[in-house]
Amino acid sequence: MTQDDLLTRAQAWLAEDPDAETREELARLIEAGATDELAARFSGTLQFGTAGLRGELGAGPMRMNRSVVIRAAAGLAAYLKAEGRTGGLVVIGYDARYKSADFARDTAAVMTGAGLRAAVLPRPLPTPVLAYAIRHLGAVAGVEVTASHNPPRDNGYKVYLGDGSQIVPPADAGIAAEIEAVRSLHDVPRPESGWETLGDEVLEAYLARTDAVLSPGSPRTARTVYTAMHGVGKDVLTAAFARAGFPPPALVAAQAEPDPAFPTVAFPNPEEPGAMDLAFEAARAVDPDLVIANDPDADRCAVAVPDADAEGGWRMLRGDEVGALLAAHLVHKGATGVFAESIVSSSLLGRIADAAGVGYEETLTGFKWIARVDGLRYGYEEALGYCVDPEGVRDKDGITAALLVTELASVLKEQGRTLTDLLDDLAVAHGLHATDQLSVRVEDLGIIANAMAALRERPPVSLAGLTVVSAEDLTKGTESLPPTDGLRYHLEGAYRARVIVRPSGTEPKLKCYLEVVVPVGDGSELTTARAKGAEVLAAIKRDLSAAAGL
Repeated sequence: MTQDDLLTRAQAWLAEDPDAETREELARLIEAGATDELAARFSGTLQFGTAGLRGELGAGPMRMNRSVVIRAAAGLAAYLKAEGRTGGLVVIGYDARYKSADFARDTAAVMTGAGLRAAVLPRPLPTPVLAYAIRHLGAVAGVEVTASHNPPRDNGYKVYLGDGSQIVPPADAGIAAEIEAVRSLHDVPRPESGWETLGDEVLEAYLARTDAVLSPGSPRTARTVYTAMHGVGKDVLTAAFARAGFPPPALVAAQAEPDPAFPTVAFPNPEEPGAMDLAFEAARAVDPDLVIANDPDADRCAVAVPDADAEGGWRMLRGDEVGALLAAHLVHKGATGVFAESIVSSSLLGRIADAAGVGYEETLTGFKWIARVDGLRYGYEEALGYCVDPEGVRDKDGITAALLVTELASVLKEQGRTLTDLLDDLAVAHGLHATDQLSVRVEDLGIIANAMAALRERPPVSLAGLTVVSAEDLTKGTESLPPTDGLRYHLEGAYRARVIVRPSGTEPKLKCYLEVVVPVGDGSELTTARAKGAEVLAAIKRDLSAAAGL
């Protein structure tokens, strides 16, 4: 694109932009002749895919802004009408990030202008409330405006269809084609009214449904510290805990209320280093049974447990550990149906399901796939996502997951035991499943492409001294999985080690998922097994970094 072409495109975008803030931003860039910055914003468009849209806020087609959202909404509306959904209901939810309410309102206006019915949730609420509302209200689609746990400068646009689960191919390509067909914002009708703003009835129905994940008369004694991570989870989680009869969670006050600046954390993700520091500080003051955190849109749930050997006395459980604990609890409660997880999650779930005689299925990464498993009873992903009530919310839900893990902690507490004790039991029964992740955040997406290319051109022949016995390029698909951008390695030996490498679908990260299974004879071998698992994982991580050129 020549400089003249770039300026022409920027000026045309400026003429259509409905937002005074981004108009002013873009006008300054044009006036300053900021060619490099303009090129970064106009070198393409944000791509609509199975994660919808997600990106940095700002002016231009490579940023999240009202112009991009209006086009996305118009494309979704056109797709729904082409599918025979004219007049159907579209439910819209939003979080408390910058511009989220504006994007929700624009979406409602576009749906109304296109002849669909639109209903907007009454205020910023957790993503699972929106996922629940789609099925509860019989909607043909839903939109959640959120960037989940991304940095403060980001926002996003997540699309669900009428089954209450996120879009998958070919719907994403169909919607993307309709977005591409929008030539001018002036062609998109956007009335000033005509949609419905919902009251609290849907939220009340969701809260009534949360009780269904608990067993009648089960113990409700576990005490918790809770952080909403500056997001929208606090009011809904505390209401759910009160309905269930759990002790009120002790709140991390500095992170309890929504704040789009996320001032106390570098990244508002419980998995990120330092994000849980304030929660652990609060836990040391009140000595609870466990610490619970939601991410900003409350569809994920993090859990930490007392650990005398951990710095500060508290240890974050890995998502795979919580996934196994919830599975074991559901088995104990007599759950039937299919237990499902994505390929990047621990193989321990399959062993728990097999021992219990329940179904098991492995899917591609993301709840858009897990939620579509036939007969799903429970699904989880290692990135702190758990679906414990698929009939109510066909997506990950950090509120109901928090209820269920607190019920489990209460049951164990009545027995004089802890979540850690149950993890030990699972290790003795099925082997110690040690997992870790090599996650590399980049500014230049070319680094990720280069790393994937290096691994494809020169696959590692051994990692941690263990021979790579199979190397699969998942872009070709497998007998049970459709194609995806990823690599999977299995290593020789007794440890059943496995490595999966893939670009993140929602963040500028390369993610490598590592698992080692160490045989355990009895409880006396657990300390040694953990040390061995950590040693092998560290060696795999080191060798994989070298092989990928990281």
